[in-house]
Amino acid sequence: MSRIGRAPVTVANGVTVNVTPANEVVVKGAKFTQKVPMLPVVTAKFENGQIILTRKDETQKTRALHGLYRALVQNAVTGVGTGFTKSLDLVGVGYRAAVSGKTLELSLGYSHPIKFPIPEGIEVKVEKQTNITITGASKELVGQVAAKIRGFRPPEPYLGKGVKYTDEKLKRKEGKSAGK
Repeated sequence: MSRIGRAPVTVANGVTVNVTPANEVVVKGAKFTQKVPMLPVVTAKFENGQIILTRKDETQKTRALHGLYRALVQNAVTGVGTGFTKSLDLVGVGYRAAVSGKTLELSLGYSHPIKFPIPEGIEVKVEKQTNITITGASKELVGQVAAKIRGFRPPEPYLGKGVKYTDEKLKRKEGKSAGK
């Protein structure tokens, strides 16, 4: 059996789980609800505060899906319970961010400000003008939004200017050196 797939998913207090007959795991929390649709080769059971996934056969594809669905269900339970967070830093003179309604405005050294619409289910906070915190229930969506914002001005290797993850280590390059 898959080492990841056979591990049960423990459900925290305040989170309710329902397995539908259409082989879909519905996870509800205080603020968010997430659904994990699954193919019929993997089935889920909710008992004793744990979700246990089992597979129908031992083919390569089914074994791969077993671990995948277990990870997706775990992410749904964690996201609905505590949520996921990514933090970005803006490094550069004049680089700043501000949230106005459902829009994130970024000044990143271009001739115009970048207006990024915040997707549904994502919360964006700007503590200082140079620090952005992205939170949400979906790990995939939080990572995708953070990558999109970072993509507007990725950090460059010489001065380190740009949008970078807070915990990201940049590989810096040496500038030009004087001739002989």
